Amino acid sequence: MQQLTLGLLAIGAGLVVGVALFVPFVAIAYRRRGRLSPGRILLWVAAVIYFWAIWAYTLLPLPETADISCVSPSLNVFAFVDDLSGALSRGHLLTDPAFLQLALNVVLFVPLGFFLRVLGGRGILVALAVGLAVSALIETTQVTGVWGIYPCAYRMFDVDDLLTNTLGAVIGSLIALIVPARHRGFVKVADPGAPRPVTKWRRFLAMLSDYLGAFFVAATLAIGTQLLLIVVGADELVQAGILASLVGTAGAALLWLVVTLASGQTIGDLAVRLEYRGGPLPEMLARFVRWLAGVGGYILLGAVPWGLSGIVTSVYLLAALIALFTTRAGRGLPGLASRRELVDDRTPVEE
Repeated sequence: MQQLTLGLLAIGAGLVVGVALFVPFVAIAYRRRGRLSPGRILLWVAAVIYFWAIWAYTLLPLPETADISCVSPSLNVFAFVDDLSGALSRGHLLTDPAFLQLALNVVLFVPLGFFLRVLGGRGILVALAVGLAVSALIETTQVTGVWGIYPCAYRMFDVDDLLTNTLGAVIGSLIALIVPARHRGFVKVADPGAPRPVTKWRRFLAMLSDYLGAFFVAATLAIGTQLLLIVVGADELVQAGILASLVGTAGAALLWLVVTLASGQTIGDLAVRLEYRGGPLPEMLARFVRWLAGVGGYILLGAVPWGLSGIVTSVYLLAALIALFTTRAGRGLPGLASRRELVDDRTPVEE
């Protein structure tokens, strides 16, 4: 049950960080690679979750200070060789605790080497160095009692863990060689300034960036407001939660409105370099309609009272998705409402 809890904690923390970094991640990918596939998104999400899983499984759960049992470090280099020999002599290798611990130390760092090569384009030497550095950081955190938070180490520092963890990272880097070279690392586009095809997937990423970005901004502002109210002692406002929700909703809506009116693009549009152009409406009115028929409308409908916001926003989101996949180049509701076309923002403006 504890292992399941730690796994769920890692997944939850990874998803939160993933939402926070999604918009800059999309923007960087489109400027460096010119594209972003669903598979690469899943790999990055897996990498973030893996990062949190390492710390969750090596440091958590944090015990109460009064309950800890101090453990001494193990400084016997290559002791794992004796453990492995003993496991082989006893038979039943796959169920032997010594072998399973050794295998876990190796397997735990295999994804690190894999991600370094596939996502970062780094080879064996970098995998070896990073694997050793990360393992050393974890072991040092353990031996110092989480850098002095505890009076002594509650988990054993084992010098052999540095070797087995590093070996795992190197193995992961070798396994990543099966991934075709064109899918590894940051492959820059030949001409970053050249327009690229406008696809419905690209438009979907822009919309997803807007909705996830707005959700994160609204949640951050709401939590910050609640904390401020707690500090000033406004208990009634804290319990009601109305002010915090209002600040979060208004802040996100205003941010996206200002960006859209100033640039003609939402934050999601800017991330994937898309832009609405043309149409019969005056420019500023068209920009406002683009905001209102997109993420702006979604944010405002989320503030509908009487418990209807969930239903209304779900219907709106469904309509937005249907319009996205049924309109030309994925113009969606903003394109239909503003009667504008969707283009790459690097496309020259027609005189």
